[in-house]
Amino acid sequence: EGAALATGGSCRGIAVSTLAEARFFAAGGFDDILYAVPVPRWRLAECAELARSLQRFQVLLDSRQGLEMLLQNPLPAGKRWLAWLKLDCGNARAGIRPTDPEALSLARAMAQGSPELVTLVGVYAHCGNTYGCRDIATVQAIARDTTAAVLEFVTS
Repeated sequence: EGAALATGGSCRGIAVSTLAEARFFAAGGFDDILYAVPVPRWRLAECAELARSLQRFQVLLDSRQGLEMLLQNPLPAGKRWLAWLKLDCGNARAGIRPTDPEALSLARAMAQGSPELVTLVGVYAHCGNTYGCRDIATVQAIARDTTAAVLEFVTS
């Protein structure tokens, strides 16, 4: 119910952190889901099944190996992997640092490589480093820093 309210009833445009959540929402009629964790190889088959069955199942990538994994495991005709580049702007859990020279190279490879197999949707950053914050000003500072880092990356 909460997800339907949050999406205005559209059943589109949600992010999940587990594939169990993705399957739950898919069973409830959601057909545009972002799996907000870089795809581990051992979850690829489950991700592929969701990508085949949903209108839009999107994933995160944060490495050349992840991109190669998707390229080597194409979806059936008429489908392609929809991937976001996951940037680590300070929470140090997942993603590639936007200042890492490989980040721009990876973004270019995703955008220009084989768009019929893997399409770069955009960049994604998560402010998980706000979880331990004790006040609003600190949360806002982290949000500003993350926004600045993403904007600097996408304009470089």
